This record gives sequence, C-alpha cells and structure tokens, in this order.
Amino acid sequence: MLAIFQKAFAHPPEKLNSPASHFSGKTPKLPGETLSDFLSLHKDTAFSMNFGAAAVLAYSRPNNSLRQRLFCGIDGVYCMFLGTLSNLCTLNRQYGLMGKNTSEAMFVIEAYRTLRDLGPYPAYQFLRGLKGSFAFFCVRYSNLLCFLSFEL
Repeated sequence: MLAIFQKAFAHPPEKLNSPASHFSGKTPKLPGETLSDFLSLHKDTAFSMNFGAAAVLAYSRPNNSLRQRLFCGIDGVYCMFLGTLSNLCTLNRQYGLMGKNTSEAMFVIEAYRTLRDLGPYPAYQFLRGLKGSFAFFCVRYSNLLCFLSFEL
C-alpha cells in the first residue's frame, strides 16, 4: 500500500526523515515519480486513486494472499479494506445497517458517517468493537480527513 499526502494535509513523523538523504546529493523523487515507480513494479495487481493534489493512494495485491481486499466509496468517503471482520453481522445490527448487503469497507464508511453525524465520539469507541484480522484506510475527500487502523 502506498499513500502520498501533500504536507499541508499530513506531516510525516520525524523518524521517517533519513539523515542519509541529506548527504547523498540525490534529489528526492516527486510524488508522481514515486507513484509511477510503484505502479510499474506491480503492473498486473495495482490500482491508484487521486484526491486532487492533496493525496494519492495506491495498492497492490500481494502474491498468494488469502486476505480479501475491498474498496468502497460513498458520498465522498473512500475506504480501502484488507482482511475480514468476524463480527460484521453484529456490527451491522448495532449500527442499524440490517437489510443492506454491507461489506467490511462499506461498514467502516457507514460507521464513520454515523459517528460523525451523532456527535464527537472518540475513535477508540468505534475501534474497540471491531473483531478480526484487518487493516483499513478511510479518507473523506471534502475536508481530507483520514482514518487508519489495523489489527493483523
């Protein structure tokens, strides 16, 4: 998985800045070059999605991976989901999503929207209810809010 963000949107941790890069004399790659390299290395299994100039997400399926991969977009909120939630049916009932054919990616978006609309609940209240082996990245395009979690 590759995520590139404009600095105004997300700031990388200081530990990701290698001191060696300051002394190498090489200029860092532009985001477009990094994305092109990623896509060319994974020609048959990769996809990418741009959010204007603010962000780009790319994903490549690993060889022989048994984990399901899902992508969903609803009303300007997009989610990439890897793995499964073992309690998806229970969560659908809890969030009032019964009667809908809801995948894990759709559930994450709907739960995010429910929590956003009902009040300022902390993310841990949502995350502690998730059971399974999963990773997801969710981004809301209108205000470029991102939400990332994993339990693999």
